[in-house]
Amino acid sequence: MMTSPFSIPPHSRRIDPARNRAAQLKLDGSVDDNDRVEIGPTALAFAEWARLGLEPPHLPTMREYRLQRLREQLVARDLGGILLFDPLNIRYATDTTNMQLWTTHNPARACFISASGHVVLWDFHGCDHLSAHLPLVSELRSGASFFYFETAERTEEHARRFCGQVDELLRQHAGSNRRLAVDRIEVSGLRALDALGVQVCSGQEVTEFARMIKGPDEIKAMRCAVASCEAAIGEMHRAMRAGLSENEIWAVLHAGNIRRGGEWIETRILSSGPRTNPWFQESGPRILSDGDLLSFDTDLIGVYGMCVDMSRSWICGGLEPTTEQKRLYRIAHEHVRYNTDLVRPGVGFTELTQKAHRLPQSCREQRYGVIYHGVGLCDEYPSIRYPEDLESYGYEGQLQAGMALCVEAYVGEVGGRDGIKLENQILVTESGYELLTHYPFDESFLRD
Repeated sequence: MMTSPFSIPPHSRRIDPARNRAAQLKLDGSVDDNDRVEIGPTALAFAEWARLGLEPPHLPTMREYRLQRLREQLVARDLGGILLFDPLNIRYATDTTNMQLWTTHNPARACFISASGHVVLWDFHGCDHLSAHLPLVSELRSGASFFYFETAERTEEHARRFCGQVDELLRQHAGSNRRLAVDRIEVSGLRALDALGVQVCSGQEVTEFARMIKGPDEIKAMRCAVASCEAAIGEMHRAMRAGLSENEIWAVLHAGNIRRGGEWIETRILSSGPRTNPWFQESGPRILSDGDLLSFDTDLIGVYGMCVDMSRSWICGGLEPTTEQKRLYRIAHEHVRYNTDLVRPGVGFTELTQKAHRLPQSCREQRYGVIYHGVGLCDEYPSIRYPEDLESYGYEGQLQAGMALCVEAYVGEVGGRDGIKLENQILVTESGYELLTHYPFDESFLRD
């Protein structure tokens, strides 16, 4: 078991798959060029992985696997193709990035994939160079923007123009199949597709099921991302001291992630003292004192765009936790340990709910939203609920080898001062599970 350290022309253009063929490559199959456009891990990350004996993913193989997973889902559902706007789905399909957070709320990029494997990427204007290294992208285009900030009263016009291209691609690469999956789209775009007689189906189902089973290189990428995240957590842990604000401590994690080639952090959930209860308070200007409890959830998008979602709780100043803090921590620790041991391929989602460790009655009202959830490029399918939420939000399914999960625990009583947050990330294997996160739990909470 591994340990961890503390403007494009409007016409299509085919990518030349032979480019960079003679270039020197890094261990992950990317071009070893100091001036390259492609983002990726830094020398620091590669050096840390080497010391741990971690093997980086082979990116060309990982990309082929992901495209094949999407194609299989399209064929299984008799879909002619899929149209993607979600930046993380585009990342999964093409391994391209471009202003990921900005394009989350400004849908300026899109991707079409036919069941036969033809891939068209509409990128932001002037950005064809960002995808030039990817031979699986068959065509590059521009003109996917039809949101109000970009197109205002001309939005419907631009939506019709874009959807006309999609319709043409569907006819060319799917023949008579008019079934098109779409993950998310502006209202004007949906209406334009409807007017063209395209049968729009759920794209989120397609992408969540494709992304659910990680291939060998995705697993390698996740192990590397975890190691880099945990190195940054160690830096944050060592930096924590009285007199610093929550924001100053949280900034250390951000810096460590970026230094190693990580990408962003989805939330800023770190709190201290009485701000740890109730949960979901984000880091702010509160100044820590010795003896303060500090709890956090990484929600970190690290190297290769892989999510590392883990939580820990610490005491500032290395002081002994209070009796109450120890009690809450031990409940959370047992919750994570017990529920992790239930994981194996073939077990049902509702079975996990029924067999899971039960929080004390006093801690159930402020329970976390899920017991387990999937993880990959972000938090993913499935969400496995507590018994209290099963009737309203639960659904059935089975764990399969290759799924990555996070096992969650938040323990805090209504009106209490303290809240403990613990979480580990695991991989479902053929025989059970592999623990991916190894940053130690704080033994001061567990000893008598």
